[in-house]
Amino acid sequence: MPKTEAFDRFSKEYDDWFGRHDDLYRAELETIRQLMPPPGSEMIEVGVGSGKFAAPLGIQTGVEPSELMAIRASECGIDVHRGTAEKLPFEDERFDGVLMVTTICFVDDPLLSFREALRVLRDGGCILVGFIDKESELGKSYAANREKSLFYRQAVFYSALEVQQLLREAGFTITAVRQSLIPGKTPETILDGFGQGAFIAVKGVKMTKRAAEASLARQSGKESSHSG
Repeated sequence: MPKTEAFDRFSKEYDDWFGRHDDLYRAELETIRQLMPPPGSEMIEVGVGSGKFAAPLGIQTGVEPSELMAIRASECGIDVHRGTAEKLPFEDERFDGVLMVTTICFVDDPLLSFREALRVLRDGGCILVGFIDKESELGKSYAANREKSLFYRQAVFYSALEVQQLLREAGFTITAVRQSLIPGKTPETILDGFGQGAFIAVKGVKMTKRAAEASLARQSGKESSHSG
């Protein structure tokens, strides 16, 4: 069941956070921007919220289960469809890119959500997943204080390794990982990999059918050689 109650009740408070923490917001935005597909790619943000990421990144389509958040995103010029990450209201191979920012911690089934993203992506398309790493100090603080939070009370946090594993299980190939909000560094600092920063962005690519078949053939060949 979508965890939308807090977002329906406190949508203004959600938007206010970005104004109070503009430096952190811009760091997260730039981390995502570095992994974006080429200009002109048709993208969708799943869990678009009030459009805080989709609008500045030029993403024109979104999916959002919260009615009030969907209204706010629509006011930013985004074409918002009501729905959930586990059941996207689009046909197969519709988009070049799927963005999910601080969404995975609120979905009921992250693996199914990633498989749905794979379904609506064209061959060669990508998914960008932004989230707070549960192994970071910020992630641990959020988890420890979730009962006091308006939004994270029902959240399930994941580590960078867990997110990458789920993406691979869904059928994606991981091509890049970025991290920001690094303790002791300026908010503008963005590094490759994970393990230092609180905010992680992972890029996974849906291989073309030919590449997938070639990969499967290589894997089968390895297994045959080992068994021989």
